[in-house]
Amino acid sequence: MIAMWDNLFRNKDAAAEVREILKGTYIFQDLNQKELKLLEGMVHVRIYKVGEPIFRQGEIGVGVYVLKAGGVEISIENPEPNANSEEPQITVVTQLRAGDFFGELSLVEDNSRRGASAIATEESVLIGFFKPDLFEIIERNPSMGSKVLLRLSEALGRRLRVTTGKVRELNKEIKNLKVTDGQ
Repeated sequence: MIAMWDNLFRNKDAAAEVREILKGTYIFQDLNQKELKLLEGMVHVRIYKVGEPIFRQGEIGVGVYVLKAGGVEISIENPEPNANSEEPQITVVTQLRAGDFFGELSLVEDNSRRGASAIATEESVLIGFFKPDLFEIIERNPSMGSKVLLRLSEALGRRLRVTTGKVRELNKEIKNLKVTDGQ
């Protein structure tokens, strides 16, 4: 039986490659070499096939994913079918490439439900860092845990600012549409 998540760190070259990817990931960039080596031993690597879901909207989130190779599409599903079809309406939010990370909100929320779906658009290698891993780091190495939590907080803050800006832009567009329509 093949494990769903495999520890690929038996090969030193693969470990060094994963360590470099982790070092280049915003939430782990402040870690020193010793801390990165500890992290490398905790993360999980998995290959996803084209079209395979990483997670689906509404599922309980378990962790953050770093895209090592491949591509992932993030989309949201509107449960209301559109007028021309009984199918739910799917909106693509973004396309992710190697080096991107996603799903980080699940590290800080209890029983966090995924707000979107993530699907591999090509064969993709993902590095998973899960909530129990974060708790273990916080317990074993509080200094390292603080570094990760600080960067995680900054990443969440940035995403919130971007989202707020987009909501502001959409509100302006709605207001302009109402003025144009004479409302």
